Amino acid sequence: MNKVVTFGEIMLRLSSPGNLRFSQSNSFDVVYGGGESNVAVSLSNYGIPVEFVSRIPNNDIGMCALMEMRKRNVGVNHVIHGGDRLGIYFLETGAVSRGSKVVYDRSNSAISQIKPGMINWKKVFNEGVTWFHWTGITPAISQGAANVCLEALKVASDLGITISTDLNYRSKLWNYDGDREAIMTELTSYCDIILGNEEDAEKHFGIKPKSLDITKEGHKVKAESFLDVCKQMMRKFPNAKKVITTLRGSISASHNTWAGVMYDGNKMYKSCEYQITDIVDRVGGGDSFMGGLIYGLIKYKNNNQKALDFAVAASCLKHTIKGDANLVSVSEVEKLMGGDASGRVSR
Repeated sequence: MNKVVTFGEIMLRLSSPGNLRFSQSNSFDVVYGGGESNVAVSLSNYGIPVEFVSRIPNNDIGMCALMEMRKRNVGVNHVIHGGDRLGIYFLETGAVSRGSKVVYDRSNSAISQIKPGMINWKKVFNEGVTWFHWTGITPAISQGAANVCLEALKVASDLGITISTDLNYRSKLWNYDGDREAIMTELTSYCDIILGNEEDAEKHFGIKPKSLDITKEGHKVKAESFLDVCKQMMRKFPNAKKVITTLRGSISASHNTWAGVMYDGNKMYKSCEYQITDIVDRVGGGDSFMGGLIYGLIKYKNNNQKALDFAVAASCLKHTIKGDANLVSVSEVEKLMGGDASGRVSR
């Protein structure tokens, strides 16, 4: 069996109900999630053995986060305990022309105080692990988290484990004194599979599509515009075997287009474009894409087109699900891949 390990922070998400603004809310809906934990949940739903590694406080809130992972059949045997608090983020869901808003409250969270040596990565990876996944959010939390991520990457690389990343630039993070470009360049250099959108590549590495202003082009952006980005990324990271870009067109907060491209150094693969109207929850859309992509690359092996199509369809379905994680099955994704977007009742 292919076993996947993900490493990062799981947080408490507090969302204003429906489309209420923060100032209108008298209560918040509770969900647990984070980039790498969301990927882990997706993979577990698809039947892939997966282990989530993190550092959480040994208190009731930390235990609730672990319970959520266990409920989804995600392994947490290598989660370590320490620190005083779980990170929190507040979500205000936008609608139509009003975008969603996130407020972070994750300073001094348990994982922000993690240090090299706290996790026995050789033990973690010596349990039939074939794939390791991290995101650009983790090194953005603290220098300690970045150092532990590098520690994990070195061990995984030495063991010949496939390594993937979602670059995941977050403008409200990276608040410590580390050199973001230098840190991300070193970490990404270990990766076989690199996922990112146009903002991720530009903000982390200064790589962007030629003659393209994404803010002006909006949902009219064509996949071909990003071929140059993929080629630039492969030149910068020669160990990369595949570079993948998600293509989100934002017509409004409630209506997006969604597609993806993959470049393997020789050929560029393009998915179909989905029209996602009346979005239920777009948070975790990229994580659901990554979970679908890892599954697709494992399941369909050398069929890059099918792996990409699975990832795009899976993340399209995520936009219909409240919460951070994608709670869909393989059969539901394959149904949409096959062209059935009717939404008819399954009896």
